[in-house]
Amino acid sequence: MFLLGVVAGAAAAQCLSALPASRWIGAGVSALAAAIPLLYAASRISNPFSLPAGSKRRGRCLRTVALSLVAVVLGLGLGLGTAIWRAQIRMGDRLAWTHHDVVSRLVVRIADLPQGDEGHYRFAADVSEPRPDGIPARISVSWDVVGDKPATQLKPGQLWRMALVLRQPHGLRNPYGFDAEGRMFASGILATATVRGVPVLLADEPFHSPGILIERIRHWLRDGMRRALGERRYAPVMIALALGDQAAVERGDWQIFNRSGITHLVSISGMHVTLIAAMGSVLAMMFWRRASWRGVRLAEYLPAQVVGAAIALWVALLYCLLAGWGVPARRTFFMLAVVALAAMARLPLSPSRILAVAGASIALMDPWAPLAPGFWLSFGAVAILLRLAVSVEQSGSLKTDGWRTRLRAMLREFGMVQMAITLGLVPLLAFLMNQVSIVSPLVNVYAIPIVSFVVTPLALACAMLSAVPGLHWLAEVTGVMGHAVFEAMMGPVRWMSDASWAVLDVAAAPLPWVVLAVCGVVWAVQPAGLPLRWAGWLLMLPMLLSKPDRPAPGYWTLTALDVGQGGAIVVETATQVWLFDTGPSSRQGTDAGERVVVPYLRARGHRHIDGLIVSHADMDHSGGLASVLAAMPVDRAYTSFDLSKFLRKRGRNDSNAALTSEERLPNSMDRCYAGLTWTADDVQFRFLHPASGQASDEPGNASSCVLLIQGRAHTALLPGDIGVAQERRLIAALPQVHIVLAPHHGSKTSSSAALVRTVQAQHVIAQAGYMNRFNHPTPAVQTRWTEAGAQFWRTDHHGAMIVQSYAGGLDVQSYAQSARRYWHRETPAVAASALR
Repeated sequence: MFLLGVVAGAAAAQCLSALPASRWIGAGVSALAAAIPLLYAASRISNPFSLPAGSKRRGRCLRTVALSLVAVVLGLGLGLGTAIWRAQIRMGDRLAWTHHDVVSRLVVRIADLPQGDEGHYRFAADVSEPRPDGIPARISVSWDVVGDKPATQLKPGQLWRMALVLRQPHGLRNPYGFDAEGRMFASGILATATVRGVPVLLADEPFHSPGILIERIRHWLRDGMRRALGERRYAPVMIALALGDQAAVERGDWQIFNRSGITHLVSISGMHVTLIAAMGSVLAMMFWRRASWRGVRLAEYLPAQVVGAAIALWVALLYCLLAGWGVPARRTFFMLAVVALAAMARLPLSPSRILAVAGASIALMDPWAPLAPGFWLSFGAVAILLRLAVSVEQSGSLKTDGWRTRLRAMLREFGMVQMAITLGLVPLLAFLMNQVSIVSPLVNVYAIPIVSFVVTPLALACAMLSAVPGLHWLAEVTGVMGHAVFEAMMGPVRWMSDASWAVLDVAAAPLPWVVLAVCGVVWAVQPAGLPLRWAGWLLMLPMLLSKPDRPAPGYWTLTALDVGQGGAIVVETATQVWLFDTGPSSRQGTDAGERVVVPYLRARGHRHIDGLIVSHADMDHSGGLASVLAAMPVDRAYTSFDLSKFLRKRGRNDSNAALTSEERLPNSMDRCYAGLTWTADDVQFRFLHPASGQASDEPGNASSCVLLIQGRAHTALLPGDIGVAQERRLIAALPQVHIVLAPHHGSKTSSSAALVRTVQAQHVIAQAGYMNRFNHPTPAVQTRWTEAGAQFWRTDHHGAMIVQSYAGGLDVQSYAQSARRYWHRETPAVAASALR
């Protein structure tokens, strides 16, 4: 209970919106130190309540409960205090605003595996001492090569003099979205940097530190595997299995792995670490039992089991370090360490204590580990596996005579274990991912043995042999064999992942339903004989069937998503959902539709889109169109351009686009034009622009669809990217509007004084990218709206904006403010303003 409290305390610290002052940490540590002697004294009292002899059992039960509660409180205090203390140290090393967005000339050392190609590189770098005040020790460097590529290959340990534009880390902030700032903060990345000019290589010091040396070895092995595997389809997966370097794995492959439920197999998982450690242990014990010294067997000096445990621990540590020391690797190493040390010291430990010690060790060493979904998924899977292993051992189903009977029993138990793990992880997957793989048990039944016992050993052999001079040919043989096996395995995996029933989308459920589902799993995996074990699985139904609240008829909810420099607005009524624009695409091949829009819609419980409106064909508004159409069926679509022609043209020009096929196009496709009106749940939708037949005459921003949403109490205006000339045509038809999306992201060519006076908006939202090169929204436009009495919001500062229209009024919320965490740094402009 104490160890579980440590994990809970470290996780709770990551939910704080601000860190407490240092003086409170000292007071908390003092209180914990004073409570420890009291806990020890209480544990020595056999009958603390002075009960009669017949009631001693009840007294012992009460004492156990009281001591457990005290232990949990102590663990919470230790975990919380340690996490806050570590966070305060890291916060003190953040980039100062005086160095933000200015050129700094620094000497940096490459600290991890560089990623990228000849045109673009990314790597983490340590700033060499002495470093200027206000510049963090570790930064993330992005290098767009202009002209000739670097004269030497980028390697960990190299010392470079660079002119860098440093910036505060910033990520998109959306409900149910990925927190990039939190990920960078947890990794120790406290600033991002862009290279200017031509850097100069000063020195190459691969032995600068143990960490640099390990990264250099990983780089050496990666180069060897790349030479051995060449340009084969799954070469990046083979490298990921051996070295944990997943950066080169294609996005499409990750989607297949996630849908089929084998993501844990194509990364450094606990199973792989345990397998390699077990192989080392078995070989060591075989040698130790047969070796002798001066006629005496070595096993007589030291038991072979102790030697095997020590070798397994060292092998596991080496593999985890070469694999990048991720959360699954750390969790497995600490579990193996506890088991090995207990075996060497002859201490019996239960599986639950082993798991708790591993979790607490990780939480104390890395308080930000609970931010990673893999932390909870890996520990959850191992906990279920250990519980089932005990049940199987107690049942004795595998202790049968005859190899055929034993094989059938093993296969039956393996299938039951896979099904139990899949069902047991449903609450965590639904809460963290909003998706559960249905085909996971079927795929894992044959994928786990193939990847664990064939592909992974061959990938490791390829890595090791590629580093031995003269054995490159053998490395190529083992690598090609492993690749061929994995490629053959992926055939059925792709087929099953493409099925419409492969995954179950789950809406974001309230936390009480998630807790109830977890309690149901705990009850269901208990040993046989416990009454109504099967009913535990039924406790997941409230979470799986839960639906987020929807507006009442006549009212609406509008969410302006934070998609960077682009537009994407979700409008929900009582029974329908409409999407206005799909966000931008990026040069890395991703788009806002895949990263932001679709996850948000799924988390809100939407399985299809009733209506899709793409205001115009510019990529900052239509960049995510293909991903949205590929992910969800669309009933109706309105655009200012030919949708089918646009998709065909993009398919020819963009090989990375997730383009749709004809059968995935919307059921109906029409052009938007002024006067087109429809009603959904007593909410009226009406286009105000362009005029009929005008779309082809005014291409680009001028042809944007302009949508007016009128409910019973409130009105919203979505104008796309129209300019001042188009605004003049709308003024006569505009009523008073409560919510306005700033035209053209707040450009100086829009939001005319006439429009501002006419609509008399209460709130204006500008969807703009952080520090975008267009300077959107411009200060003049912001001033114009605020002087007219409107509250001005911008997604690059306030994150996604959620506007709820209901009978009692209009509620406007900034997600960045409501979901703030202590590592989120506000810009000076936002910090100086008061958000209501």
